[in-house]
Amino acid sequence: MRDYARKARPSRPPLRARPAAWGAGLAAAVTMSIVATSPGAHGAERLAARLAAAVRTLPRGAPAVPPALLHGRFYNGTHAVGALFTVSGGHLGQHFCTASVVNSAVKDLVITAAHCLQGKQPGQVAFVPEYHRHQEPYGSWTVTRVFVDAAWANSANPNDDVAFLVVSQPGNSNRVQEETGGENLATGWRASQLVQVIGYPDSRERPITCTARTRAFGKRQMEFDCGGYTDGTSGGPFLANVHPATGQGAVMGVIGGYEQGGNTPSVSYSARFGRTIRDLYDKAVSKN
Repeated sequence: MRDYARKARPSRPPLRARPAAWGAGLAAAVTMSIVATSPGAHGAERLAARLAAAVRTLPRGAPAVPPALLHGRFYNGTHAVGALFTVSGGHLGQHFCTASVVNSAVKDLVITAAHCLQGKQPGQVAFVPEYHRHQEPYGSWTVTRVFVDAAWANSANPNDDVAFLVVSQPGNSNRVQEETGGENLATGWRASQLVQVIGYPDSRERPITCTARTRAFGKRQMEFDCGGYTDGTSGGPFLANVHPATGQGAVMGVIGGYEQGGNTPSVSYSARFGRTIRDLYDKAVSKN
């Protein structure tokens, strides 16, 4: 039975092929590097330098750095992004997905992937912003309402794998956005954008971050290539125009969609945010 609370790992791999020019160029570059040198003769550092130089000869239009060479780094997080935890008996359990505060007039909305809430009810999940190494600088916020599109509720359409959550903190009169700030919701943007993607792997107590350019995957999905995005990173935001001081930006996607966000740590997907997501956001604001 598939676990809908994680970035899934189905047995069927994505039907995704690299552009032929990219593959041919990379193969030639790697071949030249291996023929020219070897770790035994010149050391691993020399080999790495030759490979990096060869990669720069890839055809025009190919990625400047092959996706396999990009890998996220672990850090202590940012204010408006956090982990989703299970809740039992009023106590936090394990974190299982990622979410982020989205700016709104009601100031209590969080965005994540819809598949993260599959089989879970309000009150059974909590959002912990900027969680790292068991620290909770803003405490935990209980999920009280969940908004998903009808296309997701009826058939788990991967193009609608987005959810807005209403959160609150007992004893705190402030809203979460007033505590952490939030990300601006970005809909209708081009698929190719430079973004920072943040996620909380299940096996680690800190988030991972990576900055790279997205690209279209079909008409209604985006692809992001960077290593380290394992189970638990579902719902992690695709942030464009990130402010260097606050770490906040425009959320134009969340890890999810195709294959529930991808079946390998190096390739992640998101549904593209369009009119449907904007309408869902408006519904969450108006009925909150």
